[in-house]
Amino acid sequence: MAARCRPGEDGRVTTTSDVVVYGATGFVGRLLAAHLAVHAPSGTRIALAGRSEQRLAEVRAGLPPAAHDWPLVVADSGDPGSVAAMAAGTRVVATTVGPYARHGLPVVEACARAGTHYADLTGEVLFVREAIDRFDAAARESGARLVHACGYDSVPSDLSVLLLARRAAADGAGGLTDVRLVATARGGISGGTVDSLRGQLEAVRRDPAARRLAADPHALSPDRDAEPATRQPADAGPPARTRDGVWTAPFVMAPFNTRVVRRSNALQDWAYGRGLRYGEAMGCGRGPLGAASAVALTTGLAAGLAAMSLPPARALLDRVLPAPGSGPGERTRSRGWFRMEVDAQTESGRRYRATAAGPGDPGYAATAVMLGQAVLALAGDGDRLPERAGSLTPATALGEPLVERLRAAGHTYEVAAG
Repeated sequence: MAARCRPGEDGRVTTTSDVVVYGATGFVGRLLAAHLAVHAPSGTRIALAGRSEQRLAEVRAGLPPAAHDWPLVVADSGDPGSVAAMAAGTRVVATTVGPYARHGLPVVEACARAGTHYADLTGEVLFVREAIDRFDAAARESGARLVHACGYDSVPSDLSVLLLARRAAADGAGGLTDVRLVATARGGISGGTVDSLRGQLEAVRRDPAARRLAADPHALSPDRDAEPATRQPADAGPPARTRDGVWTAPFVMAPFNTRVVRRSNALQDWAYGRGLRYGEAMGCGRGPLGAASAVALTTGLAAGLAAMSLPPARALLDRVLPAPGSGPGERTRSRGWFRMEVDAQTESGRRYRATAAGPGDPGYAATAVMLGQAVLALAGDGDRLPERAGSLTPATALGEPLVERLRAAGHTYEVAAG
């Protein structure tokens, strides 16, 4: 039987756990649950949550044996009481229920008010900004860590720049100035990702204020007026070449990842450097073939985003894009990979390069590892985590303990001089 997430007569919730996977019947939720079933330490109390008891039971039955006695929790973001009870009955909520602008705020609020740590996979600037504005103060008061962007959006970016800044500081090289991430990857796309992107594009199209916010390079700053006037790289532009001769095109995640990294810098009193200029691009290879790939990707990305912003074209795209709840198959997930090279220059002129890489489709197989290890860090690494609460980023909430966990899980995080 599933626990119905409602408080009893005394206001208490009888079901208790260390971690609740909310959205366990969704595509990424199932992958996260499978990762935890294999990698969570013995004795970790994990529950699966969602709207349908029957579907939760079906998911549980398909998980590794360690999960077969996990409790089921019925909760729905459309029922604030059930979500509040779910949050009150656990130490950490990991939510994969998106689009987050549509379903996420009740979960953030419940965790902020209950003092329950929270982790999500959002790549939505508008959602994170609203969550900050509405619930950061409550979370700081309750002690909750609200950690957004715990997947491929934006763990590799955020942790790489953290490691670069700490290495430069340890070497006496000064703060970071010009930092450029170039991403390469192989993987697929899910209906949930498409739905989230579609929702943000629609909000920006309808609302001039949302459009201005999304375009602001410091959209997620904790103190916009205190941000330095340093000009930031554009999120998109024509094909270009790095100093290593790699042709690049716009990276679809750059408008979100860059805001997360800049928020991390500001939350740490601009410890990375007040002159930090941070940008991201997609690597397309070297030589004529790399140049042609960069042109094709730039053109295709612009055309795709434009089509998704226009209702008639969007209706045609919906016939070929994956539907919500679906995603790449096991073969695609297992054969995928990601690699990010992050070049940095410091105030002293010294240069460093960080590498973040890992096996598995970056948005799904690798993301399940990132979110899973972030959740286990929140549940079990309390004494080692940065002493912060409120609306945080992976770097500011979890920092090097998460780096260590991801290395142990088979991911690469390295920094080298030169």
